[in-house]
Amino acid sequence: MLGRDERGLALTSSLALLSTVAVVAAGIAFFATSPKKEPVETARPVVASTPVETPTSTAPEPTVTKEPVKPKPRKPAVERAKVYVEVYNNTNISGLAGRTATRASDAGWQVVGSDNWVGTIPASTVYYPPRLKAAARLLGKDLGVNRLMPAVAPMRLDRLTVILTG
Repeated sequence: MLGRDERGLALTSSLALLSTVAVVAAGIAFFATSPKKEPVETARPVVASTPVETPTSTAPEPTVTKEPVKPKPRKPAVERAKVYVEVYNNTNISGLAGRTATRASDAGWQVVGSDNWVGTIPASTVYYPPRLKAAARLLGKDLGVNRLMPAVAPMRLDRLTVILTG
């Protein structure tokens, strides 16, 4: 079906309808995406007022003193001479426990015994009771023993126990 516009051009009704819809959609999109303009403030009348005197204080402002920051309490350093140590040999290397006990004594530890250990230990280990965990870390560093474990029976709970493996 052909129709004519005011200029005399022939348009099909479906083409005219699509053109109208496209123009309307473009107009809606334009207004929907255009930036919003803020309303312009209108000038307000200036009202003259008499100045109000505020009383001034003669007292000096109080000074605020900050409390000094207290350093966090440090864990007490391990006193090697106050920690008992036993050293055991769990290898076929003769004298290993004695030599290691001497190294520990030379480092300042209070070695109270050395002997052979019977049993299976997977790697050289420093065993410790809970209160001596920090001391166990230090003894491990002094002797080059990386494995630390909580003490188990029949180990005594007032000392560190070192068991050396091959």
